[in-house]
Amino acid sequence: MTRVRYFAAAEEAAGRPEEDRPETTLGALREALAADYPGLGGILPRCAVLVDGERRDDDAALGDAETVDVLPPFAGG
Repeated sequence: MTRVRYFAAAEEAAGRPEEDRPETTLGALREALAADYPGLGGILPRCAVLVDGERRDDDAALGDAETVDVLPPFAGG
């Protein structure tokens, strides 16, 4: 399982601050999140999605020890 953490509007859309997910690639995770949380699906394309603090392509494999952070765009400076 991969730990997914949601921040700000992403947390609100998912209705939780974090969860464990079984998807094995970043692309599969994105698709599953959009299907499971329609509100998140609307903002997910604009979110930064980081795997262990780094941007990765959708074909990147996800492992048990990894953390995925979903960060929507933030306003302010």
